Amino acid sequence: MCTVPIYIHILNVGYPFLLQDVTATKGNEFEDYFLKRELLMGIYEKGFERPSPIQEESIPIALTGSDILARAKNGTGKTAAFCIPALEKIDQDNNAIQAVILVPTRELALQTSQVCKELGKHLEIQVMVTTGGTSLKDDIMRLYQPVHLLVGTPGRILDLAKRGICILRDCSILVMDEADKLLSPEFQPSIEQLIRFLPTNRQILMFSATFPVTVKDFKDRYLRKPYIINLMDELTLKGITQYYAFVEERQKVHCLNTLFSKLQINQSIIFCNSVNRVELLAKKITELGYSCFYIHAKMLQDHRNRVFHDFRNGACRNLVCTDLFTRGIDIQAVNVVINFDFPKNSETYLHRVS
Repeated sequence: MCTVPIYIHILNVGYPFLLQDVTATKGNEFEDYFLKRELLMGIYEKGFERPSPIQEESIPIALTGSDILARAKNGTGKTAAFCIPALEKIDQDNNAIQAVILVPTRELALQTSQVCKELGKHLEIQVMVTTGGTSLKDDIMRLYQPVHLLVGTPGRILDLAKRGICILRDCSILVMDEADKLLSPEFQPSIEQLIRFLPTNRQILMFSATFPVTVKDFKDRYLRKPYIINLMDELTLKGITQYYAFVEERQKVHCLNTLFSKLQINQSIIFCNSVNRVELLAKKITELGYSCFYIHAKMLQDHRNRVFHDFRNGACRNLVCTDLFTRGIDIQAVNVVINFDFPKNSETYLHRVS
């Protein structure tokens, strides 16, 4: 009988990287960057006291207009590292799209747009989110109203740009979050077409935890003398205790049941490698008497949104998912991540756990 591993990862409760990744700062303050008073109000009301290392490195460089290629772990303040300079540089009196943030998934688009809205709550900046799988007509109608910052997935934004509805001639900032995923064959052609709609003096900010060779090729072609930030000298996950158990495939559910009874779980995310495995495992967990949701790419978008929202708000303790849910999703109550199926490569492993 084949024996395979289950990996279990115990995260620091409340914030997975509450170690040197977020505390080893230079001692800067947000006031040091001469940000708008209204933006500073949003930053402090969101609970940010002082910049994390990735924010210290990124914000002042982004404010100069330089291109950036930044590598940092998820959970270290990466989203604010590009949202803050984007919001600062937007002229709220110019009713045009001035910044675009590209992300690979709808869930991450919703999360990122929410961060932008919270940080910019005292600015008169209109933030819009647009992704595939939602009403194109609604997006078209929304774009007839002022939009300053657009967050979305590449295919939908390109579609709107080709239709002449999404006007990007004033868009001076393009952010690519989870850049390695955005430069996969699924997205890269759309992104390269989208860049043609931007002005020649645009600024590109690229952020991710892993940078395969595709990122270097893209950087060499599209970024101009980029500032390189690397806060990941090695592929490690400080702040996470990692365990694995070797069990026969038919014993995996029993092993999972044992873990549920032994671990103190606030919320857990459990990864499988296929849609069928996700649904079957979620059914088994429910039959064992534990609250469980599941999410994958073949679900209707409204259903996905509802599951994501409810899990984030604590309506359920366990979530079974595919790698759809690995990219930048920040749910601070999650303190256990379980790889029920073995990840396909080290990058997938890193993104699942972080």
